[in-house]
Amino acid sequence: MVIPTMAEKMAAGQTPEVLFWVGCAGSFDDRAKKITKAFAKILIEAGVDFAVLGTEESCTGDPAKRAGNEFLFQMQAMTNIEIMNAYEVRKIVTTCPHCFNTIKNEYPELGGKYEVLHHTQFINGLIADGRLVVEGGDFKGKRITFHDPCYLGRANDVYEAPRDLIQKIDAELVEMKRCRSNGLCCGAGGAQMFKDAEAGKKEINIERTEEALEVNPGIIATGCPFCNTMMTDGIKNKEKEKEVSVLDVAELIARAKDL
Repeated sequence: MVIPTMAEKMAAGQTPEVLFWVGCAGSFDDRAKKITKAFAKILIEAGVDFAVLGTEESCTGDPAKRAGNEFLFQMQAMTNIEIMNAYEVRKIVTTCPHCFNTIKNEYPELGGKYEVLHHTQFINGLIADGRLVVEGGDFKGKRITFHDPCYLGRANDVYEAPRDLIQKIDAELVEMKRCRSNGLCCGAGGAQMFKDAEAGKKEINIERTEEALEVNPGIIATGCPFCNTMMTDGIKNKEKEKEVSVLDVAELIARAKDL
């Protein structure tokens, strides 16, 4: 699977339909790389003309900003904006809600104005336009619960897109007691992923995993690489790896299509 870069596209005099913003997790974390590949396969299957920035892509600056380093955030953001504006990028899709939120809501005031979509929204659009056909496959009748990422749900009011996709693979969608606007954070957001836990009786991801297990799912679906890591760690903590899988929605769609 060879994915072109924006530099290669521009050198060939081409302007891709969409820039796939891979993100730090999707580029370097071994587990998140599988999500990146699954989404890329979906884009190729649907005939989407897309490209990545490759080595020109840097962190959006989200962790720096959430940790309080506004100066570092603006340096990282301005570098990315200059590169994307030079390529005349108009439409961006990303598998990470943190990248999605930052580029969509915080880049405009720095000169980076783009149409930004989360991958679940984009895949839904492909299905609605008839560019991608999805059927149940191996997930027909499986009990799947969806964990709402904070920066997708509460921060950007995107709740239906991932759920629509789960239902399109003929799975049984079961909701946790805290879901949608009342969802519970996995514990990774706000740069908490990169610091030691503070004193307390229980880790947030364990609390969230317990809520997921209460509805007896076969699969916990996520739409964020950080949520995926935290929920996977929770399942390992509960020694439920054999009974419950943690998969990104893109992986569900890709597997349903045998991609």
